Order: sequence, then C-alpha cells, then structure tokens
Amino acid sequence: MSQPIDIEALCAERGLRITEQRRVIAKVLSESTDHPDVEKLHERATAIDPGISIATVYRTVRLFEEAGILDRHDFGDGRARYEAAPEAHHDHMIDVETGAVIEFVDPELESLQKQIAEKLGFRLVDHRMELFGVKLDREGN
Repeated sequence: MSQPIDIEALCAERGLRITEQRRVIAKVLSESTDHPDVEKLHERATAIDPGISIATVYRTVRLFEEAGILDRHDFGDGRARYEAAPEAHHDHMIDVETGAVIEFVDPELESLQKQIAEKLGFRLVDHRMELFGVKLDREGN
C-alpha cells in the first residue's frame, strides 16, 4: 500500500551522518515491503555487507527512530517491528496465524475516531490502530 520511502534522503534532510553501513541498512528498510524486526533487517543487510553487526543494526534503527524516520510497532509477536515513517496515515491488520501485516485506510473509520475524540472532549492529533485477526477462509467460513 505505502509508496517506498527513501530513508537515505530523509537522513540527509535531517542532518544525520550516513556511513556506508547505515546506507545499506537504509536501503534495506526502504526496499522492505513488510515490517521487519532487527534480526530480519540484519539478515538482509549482511546479504549486502557481511561486516554489519547486529549491534550496528540496533544502533541504526534506534537512531532512525529517534530522528522520526522509522516507526516502531509491536504487533503482539514479542518483536519490535519497523517501517519507514509514512507520509500518509494508515492502520494495520495483523494475521495472528502467519504474522502478515496488511496496511489499510478506511475514511469511515477515521471519521468515527475523530467523532469519538470530540465526544470525549478532545481534538484527535494522532492515533495508531492495529487489528488482529484470523483469515475467514482458514476458519472454514
């Protein structure tokens, strides 16, 4: 759903020094169509540069997250998972059996969330929604 985001360009915009190893990690993140955890990022990065340590991946992910370049998610599987901070808001549907993450936008749902906030006396400034489910065709329906 999301357009690829050039993480290396975002680093330059935010004044982050981009080492060769950070460049590789940024490239892997930019090309990810899933929401990888640090171990998966390390696996993909070392396929490009075997000298990248898991500690470097952890430090780089933390740096990118602190700079607002990455969003961290907890999809209930005990692992922090990452995606480039999207330009446009979206929510997530997580398949609890496979771990697949589906991004979606529902204008009706967005409107309802805004109405709920207003009813409670708030102006909604941000939110995250993560739905967890099992595919209907796997339940025999």
